Amino acid sequence: MSSLNDQLVPYLKLADAVIITDKEHLILAVNPAYEKITGYSSADIIGKKAGILRTSDTPKKTHAQMKLALRQGLPWSGVFTNRRRDSSVWHSSITITPLPVGGELYYIGVFRELEKLKRGFYLPEERIGSIQSSMLKVLAISCEIRDPGIEQHLVRVRDLTERLTRFHNERLQLGWSEELINRVSHSSILHDIGKSGIPEGILYKPGPLAYYERQIVEMHTQIGVDIIDKIYAELNDDLFNQELAMGKNIILYHHEKWDGTGYPQKLFGESIPIEARIVSVVDVFDALTSTRPYKEKWSEQRAFAYISEQRGRHFDPDLVDSFLALIHNESV
Repeated sequence: MSSLNDQLVPYLKLADAVIITDKEHLILAVNPAYEKITGYSSADIIGKKAGILRTSDTPKKTHAQMKLALRQGLPWSGVFTNRRRDSSVWHSSITITPLPVGGELYYIGVFRELEKLKRGFYLPEERIGSIQSSMLKVLAISCEIRDPGIEQHLVRVRDLTERLTRFHNERLQLGWSEELINRVSHSSILHDIGKSGIPEGILYKPGPLAYYERQIVEMHTQIGVDIIDKIYAELNDDLFNQELAMGKNIILYHHEKWDGTGYPQKLFGESIPIEARIVSVVDVFDALTSTRPYKEKWSEQRAFAYISEQRGRHFDPDLVDSFLALIHNESV
């Protein structure tokens, strides 16, 4: 283990908790703020690995991102869920900076205990995702409560959207973040929220719709956007703003078609937002394989054939390829 260079001592005078390690991440020094927050004295932990506070509650991807940045010689910032000496849990915002001094490499970690911030509160990333998903589900179901089977449909669409988005990202190496994938799946549950404004006699009419009835049904995309705009204006809350913004794209454009013959704006190709293109495939598949007042339930094989037939017409060709490959992989 390296000794602490005198040039590093001033860092220990910071008001925030500070930990200094050598290049092997062995602890060289901590300051009084660190000792107070963690319950560990310097004598307890000097010489031990910096991960002494680590818990399984911190996502593995957070540690992976940190290690990647530090290996590249870059500073890293993030949020850890740590455990004090008395086993109680605390959350910290931490910045770790690689610092070469006197021919040796050191790491300076500066912690701030999130629970002690004077304003606001901290929610772990997973908790935020759970709240967003649950609230959007409640919102969608409450607007479509007339249909007793709607909850199952919405949940199926959300779950398959998540699987397709993740698989498509991996298959084409698109580099989408976990946050983006979750946002698409959470928002997909809102896709038909505008149907709450369509008369039941038209919405659940057995048999084909008259031209004017079809025009009314197609209005559900704009009705849905109007609903979201009102919620958007009332909430003014960053916790849901991104989901609601993406939800608007899905609501408005999930009936557009790759060849430009869809509605409401006859967009075509990549001018249709990718999140709407994904939900379009999933929604049609679930509709075909479900019993509806106006149609019988199709077999999955018949639905797969239809999706394949509509490749490059109704649906994004790459997404059809991903969808069929996903289903094949899951059935193997």
